[in-house]
Amino acid sequence: MASTATRTARNRPVSIAGTTVAPGRRQLVEVLVARLPTATRLNLPIMVLNGQQPGPKLWLSGVVHGDELNGLEIIRRVLEQVRPRRLAGVLLAVPVVNVFGMVTETRYLPDRRDLNRSFPGSPKGSLAAQLADLFMTNVASACDMGIDLHTGSDHRFNLPQIRGDLEDPTALRLAHAFGAPVSVHSPLRDGSLREACRRRGIPVVVYEGGEADRFNETAISAGVDGVLRVLADLGMRTDDPAPPAVATTVVRHTHWVRARRTGILRSPVRAGQRVARGDVLGIIADAVGDSRATMKAPFDAVVIGHTQHPLVNRGDALWHLADLDPAAKGTAARLPRGR
Repeated sequence: MASTATRTARNRPVSIAGTTVAPGRRQLVEVLVARLPTATRLNLPIMVLNGQQPGPKLWLSGVVHGDELNGLEIIRRVLEQVRPRRLAGVLLAVPVVNVFGMVTETRYLPDRRDLNRSFPGSPKGSLAAQLADLFMTNVASACDMGIDLHTGSDHRFNLPQIRGDLEDPTALRLAHAFGAPVSVHSPLRDGSLREACRRRGIPVVVYEGGEADRFNETAISAGVDGVLRVLADLGMRTDDPAPPAVATTVVRHTHWVRARRTGILRSPVRAGQRVARGDVLGIIADAVGDSRATMKAPFDAVVIGHTQHPLVNRGDALWHLADLDPAAKGTAARLPRGR
């Protein structure tokens, strides 16, 4: 009887940024971020889906970095498939967090700050700090957990992957439910959204897939399927999502292979490829192919990221390798501009 009562219970209205949304309804809430010099409003769009039945509160966020666009398309496609009257709980979807960066087609804000180094922010701080505070106040603090959607940056392509504190039971559950090919236990960075939420006891995982400045269909499809699987695992949605091709591989140690010299990179290796210790990853040479440096894999691994740019400088991060040895210890290598 108790379980039947739970299934038939009606959810409560939810209030986001001063707007109340009734159960079974969907509404766009726009929060003023700033005004442009022309006095035009710049708003943070929050799509609120308040389910008919009670359940968890989850947020989805995209474009924290203004040039990482896959997240907004993932969110658009998820919203096409989720109906509030068939939803349990609350889904807050923020397709574009860094509205400044997307409009100007840059990773950063006008003050040249990285939004993902500005959390939890301050209502009286820099432009980045104010935007971070708006997100924390109106989105993160209203939810039980979140999924932050990213891509590679600086001409890098990322294999679809989850990054998070996988020692947290909820984050680990989200990672397994999402079902990306790889889930990486990743350290926190000061000022990141994950770090700010961790301090408030809100589990967050980051989805990485594809590259900046363009849509990548493989990464977008994997992201949509992963989010729908999470909603089903949390009991927020009863539709059966497509199962992952294979269970996610959890890794604790990753490593960036960096260029030993400056030159032109030629590499056949791509994200998702498995390599053995000693396998050739690529050749760095001059314009005519002389003065060659052969780059090799330092251990058995799966490639979870790589540069797309053939022109490299000594020390550049070229291939991101996830250690396949289950006994490997240590923490994951930080992304060059990590989450």
